[in-house]
Amino acid sequence: MSSRIFGSGIRRREDPRLITGAATYTDDLTMPGMLHAVMLRSPHAYAKITRIDTSRARQAPGVIASYTGADVNLNAMPCAWLPPNSSLKIAKYPTVAVDTVRYVGDIVAVVVAETPEQGYDALELIDVEYRPLNASLDPQKSCAPGAPQLHEDVPSNLAFQWTVSGGDVDAAFKNADVVVKERIVQQRLIPNAMEPRAALAKWAGASGELTLWNTTQNPHILRYLTSVVTGIAEDKLRVIAPEVGGGFGCKIPAYPGEFLAIFASRKLNRPVKWTETRSENYQATTHGRDHVQEVELAATKDGTILGIRARSWSAMGAYLSTAAPGIPTILHGLMLSGVYNVPAIKEDVYGVYTNATPVEAYRGAGRPEATFIIERMVDKLAAELTMDPVAVRQKNLIPKFENGHSVATGLTYDSGDYPGILKKLLDHVNYEALRKEQAAARTAGKIMGIGVGTYVEICGLGPSQVASAVGFQGGLWESAIVRVHPTGKVNVFIGASPHGQGEETTFAQLVAAEIGVAVDDVKVVHGDTETTPMGWGTYGSRTTAVGGAALVLATRKVKEKAKLLAAHLLEAAVEDMDYDDGKFFVKGSPDKAKTIQDIALMANLSWNMPPGMEGGLEASMFYDPPNFTYPFGAHLAVVEIDGDTGDVTLKRYVAIDDCGPQINPIIVEGQVHGGVVQGIGQALWEEAVYDANGQLVTGSMLDYALPRADRLPNIEVLSTVTPSPHHPLGLKGIGEAGTIASTATVYNAVMDALAPMGVKTLRMPFTPERVWRAIHAGGKSGGN
Repeated sequence: MSSRIFGSGIRRREDPRLITGAATYTDDLTMPGMLHAVMLRSPHAYAKITRIDTSRARQAPGVIASYTGADVNLNAMPCAWLPPNSSLKIAKYPTVAVDTVRYVGDIVAVVVAETPEQGYDALELIDVEYRPLNASLDPQKSCAPGAPQLHEDVPSNLAFQWTVSGGDVDAAFKNADVVVKERIVQQRLIPNAMEPRAALAKWAGASGELTLWNTTQNPHILRYLTSVVTGIAEDKLRVIAPEVGGGFGCKIPAYPGEFLAIFASRKLNRPVKWTETRSENYQATTHGRDHVQEVELAATKDGTILGIRARSWSAMGAYLSTAAPGIPTILHGLMLSGVYNVPAIKEDVYGVYTNATPVEAYRGAGRPEATFIIERMVDKLAAELTMDPVAVRQKNLIPKFENGHSVATGLTYDSGDYPGILKKLLDHVNYEALRKEQAAARTAGKIMGIGVGTYVEICGLGPSQVASAVGFQGGLWESAIVRVHPTGKVNVFIGASPHGQGEETTFAQLVAAEIGVAVDDVKVVHGDTETTPMGWGTYGSRTTAVGGAALVLATRKVKEKAKLLAAHLLEAAVEDMDYDDGKFFVKGSPDKAKTIQDIALMANLSWNMPPGMEGGLEASMFYDPPNFTYPFGAHLAVVEIDGDTGDVTLKRYVAIDDCGPQINPIIVEGQVHGGVVQGIGQALWEEAVYDANGQLVTGSMLDYALPRADRLPNIEVLSTVTPSPHHPLGLKGIGEAGTIASTATVYNAVMDALAPMGVKTLRMPFTPERVWRAIHAGGKSGGN
């Protein structure tokens, strides 16, 4: 494999069209006769619909049709992750509410009009009478006796109860010298993808075929789910994901909006487009996190961790979204060991229905919550024992390993050097000198904190047998087709659907490196179920780890066929052939060679082929990984707090991550930057807040605080390289790493700054008011 293109930080080929406005998003699409669907949404978090009348709306200018729940004959929204042994109860999730609304934003009616403006005007003419009911939003209170019952068939609002357990937890706590406890609130977050959700449905009545353009992270899965909800046969469905302006997990699931656009298009036999407003996006696009965790850690007096015990209440919102049950269970509970030797672990997870927007994956999806637990508890233990937090980490880190390490939860990590990457971090920042600087700053009256966070994540989601075992209702393999044209140009067709991660560039680099063509001669095709092979989606940092493996193996099939053909053309034995940078030649005679372009031309012409060899130069591969991949890292944050205002300033952030060999370091750095910033946002600024009646108080960007560049320091990005032993190239994945590490790292820094004032716990986000009150309460209030 050529080393010149693999590992090169070439510019992303996606960027010119994205930054010049030449990209095409779903809402950019127009068609002759196209109509627009708009949704009337509930203003109540929980209410009975006692009357609904759309007659005036139907008479409004430009209105073609209107529909209520009584008119829509779609199947219920599906839930596709069913964790086993969890007493899972899936409440019916209608595309349009029939007699009860369960969160602010629940769809009550649909209007289809010639223009969006006419549709929104008509919504004002729909008469709906509600009988409001008491809402329930806190996951702990919602499953307590006497709480409002959201679904008649789900007692105590308990969607599921799941337990992870390994080792002897009772013995660990019995033998402990010290036990530290914490109540952690993982606040609700709004993904804030740059592009809101949108769908354009075009029904071809004569053929019974439906094309759906949609802002989705996984068009092939959406095609299947569309068949389930609408009843249209899969072979009659085509799903296309144009440019997708950010996903972060919220564009994994299926939503009622796209199915209602399909419903209307079939009814009216005209194209129907639906694009949500930003307000709708805040109300009805899935949210993330929203867990309450009660955690205990047992240890000896020298800082050795003996065990962790936890209970977690996860607010699922009013309904279970497509993959929601797997996030606080499989992706969270199995990762509670982190990078440490933790011999005993037990966590009980309660999934609870609440009168809020359904939750889903949000960048990191379960892993940030698990990392936060162990990293926070390690700092709590260090404080209890008056040890440096780094010393406690070093004492408990799993030693370096290259081919498998099993942890108490049952997982087997692939490879890791956790002590090595922590040492690199400490050396980079000169940790001892940094602590001395902190001591001097405190003497001078400054409130300075240093936080360290280490992590390992489970990603590269697969293999399929494991998917089955954990209740995921699908496979987790990926596929690729590599087609070399007569001129040597290459088309790559992948089942995964990148939407900003850069695989149009990195996948071209993989192919170029394997067979020696120019990277600009490789075109990566994705996002259209009609033209690409089946794939299971882009999430869980799996596109490169799984889809990239499929691509590399397919390219190697092409290369092997090319070698056989080259041997035939050069009248040499195959075993005498050699290859270097796109040329096949007889060993010892590099001047007697056939280029990959020569081979491609002959393969496609088929004028002179070995006996039995088929024409063309093309190969496909379906790759089902033997294990997950486990990237890891060590991060550090330095903060300074204004004692007069409580404002937290992030002064420095260092991220050292290991995702195995890097195809394109510039893209890796960009992924780390984005992930780190989203994690910092949770620690310092972001929170979706509901009032007691279930109204979303932070329903716009005026009230929901997002990270801004002027509040962030330069993020220092470094790396180590520990290849995955089971991946063809050792790749692991990097898309979520920054988010998984940064929230806990910044949290630890702020708590380190506040520790001299007696503040032992404080819930996120660290708003100036919350921090100011904690400072002036002297640790007596402001907890979780």
